[in-house]
Amino acid sequence: MSPQSDPGAPSRPADHIDSVESAPDEASVTQPKLGFVGWIRFAWRQLTSMRTALLLLLLLAIAAVPGSLVPQRSSDPNGVVQYFTDKPRLAPVLDGFQMFDVYTSAWFSAIYLLLFVSLIGCIVPRTKHHLEALRARPPRTPVRLSRLAGYTERPLPVTAGSTNSRAAADAAIDAAAKQLRQAGYRVERFDVRGEASVSAERGYLRETGNLVFHTALVGVLVAVGIGGGFGFAGQRVIVEGQSFVNTLAAYDSFNPGRFFDDTSLKPYRISLEELDAVYETRNQDAIGQPIDFTAHVTVQGQGEQAVDDVVKVNAPLYTHGTDIYLLGNGYAPTITVRDPDGEVVFTDSVPFLPQDANLTSIGVVKVPDGLEEQVGMVGFFYPTQSELSSGAYSSSYPDLIFPVLTLNVYQGDLGIDGGEPTSVYTLDPSSMEQLTGGSTGVDSIELKPGETAELPNGLGSVSFDNADPDAAEGDLSQSVPRFASFDIHHDPSQLWVLAFAILILAGLLVSLFVPRRRMWVKAASHADGRVVLEYAALARGEDPGLEAAVTAFADRHVAGLSAAEPPHDRNSSST
Repeated sequence: MSPQSDPGAPSRPADHIDSVESAPDEASVTQPKLGFVGWIRFAWRQLTSMRTALLLLLLLAIAAVPGSLVPQRSSDPNGVVQYFTDKPRLAPVLDGFQMFDVYTSAWFSAIYLLLFVSLIGCIVPRTKHHLEALRARPPRTPVRLSRLAGYTERPLPVTAGSTNSRAAADAAIDAAAKQLRQAGYRVERFDVRGEASVSAERGYLRETGNLVFHTALVGVLVAVGIGGGFGFAGQRVIVEGQSFVNTLAAYDSFNPGRFFDDTSLKPYRISLEELDAVYETRNQDAIGQPIDFTAHVTVQGQGEQAVDDVVKVNAPLYTHGTDIYLLGNGYAPTITVRDPDGEVVFTDSVPFLPQDANLTSIGVVKVPDGLEEQVGMVGFFYPTQSELSSGAYSSSYPDLIFPVLTLNVYQGDLGIDGGEPTSVYTLDPSSMEQLTGGSTGVDSIELKPGETAELPNGLGSVSFDNADPDAAEGDLSQSVPRFASFDIHHDPSQLWVLAFAILILAGLLVSLFVPRRRMWVKAASHADGRVVLEYAALARGEDPGLEAAVTAFADRHVAGLSAAEPPHDRNSSST
């Protein structure tokens, strides 16, 4: 039985969906099909909504997290190589997802571009609407202010029934308009049906700050993109006493931007004079912990005088448009190899890569020419040698107290004659014969600074040179030079990013702390002849101080009127 035929059923309109027995197709709501253009418009509106922009901003922050968890080829190529060595199964999987190139990956770029488009789509229409609102007049005073928030009223300070009530009301509204204008409101006066009122609004700076915030965010995205396209990052290891010239061939690794041109490299030279390292010596629980590293360098530009400067871990050096960061350091033992006739075939200070906090380090020496066969040596350097219970060596302190160098010697094919690039920090022994150490039964070569040992099979000799031969006997604190690893970075958009970041902060503060308000003051006439000043306001969004602001303004306004001489007194005195 239908509701209409049931006398106990509540009455419904005749066309109510529950009251009409109709076919399903007649009762259902028919919506127009969007079509291709409609779907495009719908997708655009969803993309350019503020909710989507905030979501994309959150996704961009999340997408940047892997860049801090695994080494990146753009900043730490050696770390990527080491990661593949340490985790041979996981590394190819991560590489398939571009985890070692996060900031240039397809998925990160997609989020970046979508955020850029979304912000542009949000900003343009909002800016147009904001400009129109700035040019518009404040709205008319509502008829019933008592319905608005913070409503309060005060009696007009004039004798009831006075012939000057209208003049007093006009003067009160003029005074209110003046006070509101001084408080930063845009003011418009209205006279409707004999009742004077003033309409005021302020807080458009809030929307201005909001637009500045989002526009500056777009500016940061653009600046970062330009900086990444025209900038570069390179790494170079420099040993004490050696120099680096800012040319493309001088870098150990180099990662240019998409639009980088090597002719933009500014010519200058940086020399590492000395690397100071300070270690903890008093706290027994932290003996050997690094406290400070300072690289003393000399910088000289083309046609310029050399300038002394320093580079510290958290204090990069800015010179010739590049930032120079101190990334790491270690020891570079000076090793000399001679042939059986005593002729030098190799001599260099070889950087050894630290393996632990006490700078137990490993390095590789390659001698491709000058001997009967190519020779390679894998060395272990111990700044302060100590022997474990197992008989193995380790370093017990990172500074040079008792430095010892051990070498495992290989002969054969170094694999460098085929033209394929190989790392100077690794040795491929697959085509070589091991002569010392390991399972050969021959002890590794063990050297202290200033000592020389013969190579196996009459290949020649190897020396561990003392970098400070004039030091007092037993003083080995300067016997081995140090090296410093520098990251040289050029970003032409740094100042722009800083400027936009300041604008982001300023816009955010303005949008958070500037309230958007409208306030009205009206002189309302009652039937008994009284004139009452009515005050009310309206806020856009949350404004917990709105009611207090209305009350404070009403009290201040009436107090100002009471202190002034009433209009009828002025007329009486003039008469």
